[in-house]
Amino acid sequence: MISYIFRRLLLIIPTIFGILLLNFAIVQVAPGGPVEQMIARLEGFDTGATHRISGSTGTENSLELSEFNEHQGSRGLSPELVKLIEKQYGFDRPAHERFLKMATDYLSFDLGQSFYRSINVTDLILEKLPVSISLGLWSTLLAYLISIPLGIYKALRQGSRFDMLTSLLVATGYAVPGFLMAMLLIVLFAGGSWWQLFPLRGLVSDNFEELTWFQQIKDYAWHICLPITAMVIGSFATLTMLTRNSFLEEIRRQYVITARAKGLSDGQILIRHIFRNAMLLVISGFPAALIGILFTGSLLIEIIFSLDGLGLLGFEAVIQRDYPVVFGTLYIFTLTGLIIKLLGDLTYVLVDPRIHFNKETTL
Repeated sequence: MISYIFRRLLLIIPTIFGILLLNFAIVQVAPGGPVEQMIARLEGFDTGATHRISGSTGTENSLELSEFNEHQGSRGLSPELVKLIEKQYGFDRPAHERFLKMATDYLSFDLGQSFYRSINVTDLILEKLPVSISLGLWSTLLAYLISIPLGIYKALRQGSRFDMLTSLLVATGYAVPGFLMAMLLIVLFAGGSWWQLFPLRGLVSDNFEELTWFQQIKDYAWHICLPITAMVIGSFATLTMLTRNSFLEEIRRQYVITARAKGLSDGQILIRHIFRNAMLLVISGFPAALIGILFTGSLLIEIIFSLDGLGLLGFEAVIQRDYPVVFGTLYIFTLTGLIIKLLGDLTYVLVDPRIHFNKETTL
C-alpha cells in the first residue's frame, strides 16, 4: 500500500508537467495576448472583456482588428516601447525559458503575480477559494445524501409506481442545465417575477461581521440555498441511477439467493453483503463528481448569482489573458484533482478489504 501511494504521488509530477506544457503551447499561438492587448489599448483600441461582452458583435471585432492591422505600420508604437511592454509581461525571453521558470516556481507554490491585479496569484486563489469550496462540498454532500438512499429504495421497489415516477423526475432534472435551473429559481424565489424569499447576490450579507454566530449560519444558509439547489438538481440524477442499477445487479447475484436460503432477512442481506459490493461502483465516481462540481459545475452558477469564486476568477482570467492566474488556477485544479482521485482509489480498501494494491498493481 505504501509503495503504491508513493508511486502514485510520483506520477503526479509528470502528469501536471504535461498538462501545463500542453496548455502553455496552446497559449503561445493564441492571438490577443497581454502584449497585443496593451498595444491595442495604447493605440486607442478597447479590447477589454467589458467592451466585448457589453454588446460588440463578431463583425465589429473583426472590423476593429482589420483597422488596427491597416494603421499599425503608420502610427504604431515605437519598438522601444513595445520591448518595454514585452519585458513588463515577461515576454522578452524565449518561450522555453518562461515555461521552465514557471514550472520551477510552481514546485515551491510560487504562482507569480497577476498581470492586471496588484496581488499575488496564490493570495488571489486563497481569497476566492472559500466560495468554490462552499459550493462544491455542500453540493456533493447533498447529492450523495439524496442519491444513495433514493437509488437504493428505487432498486428495492423496482417496477413500482414510485420507481417510475422518480425516474421521470430524475430524468427531467438531468435534462435541465444547471444555469437554466438557476435562472428559473431566480425568477420564482429571488424577486424575478414571483416571490422574493432569497437574496440574489453574494455568499453573505454586507453586515455579516456584525451578526452573532447563529445569525451568521442562518445568513450563510439563506444566501447559498438557491445556488446549491440549482447545482444539486442537475448533479444527483446520474448518481441516483448509478446507485439503483448497481444495487439491482447485486440483488440478482447468486450469493443473495444463498443468503436468503440460509434465513437471513432482507435487511441483513442489504447491509452485510449487497451494500458493500454495490457501493464500490458509486465510490469510484466520487472523485469525478466532486471535481466536476467543485471546479467546473459552479462556473455559470457563480456568474449568475454573483459569487466571487474560482470559476468566475478563471473565466475572467481567460478573457483578460491574465496568464499567471490562468496557469495558477490550472495548476491548483490539476493537483487537487489528482490527489482526490488517489483518495478515491484508496477508499476502495476501506469499503472492501478484499481489494489491495500490491506490487503487481499497474498504474
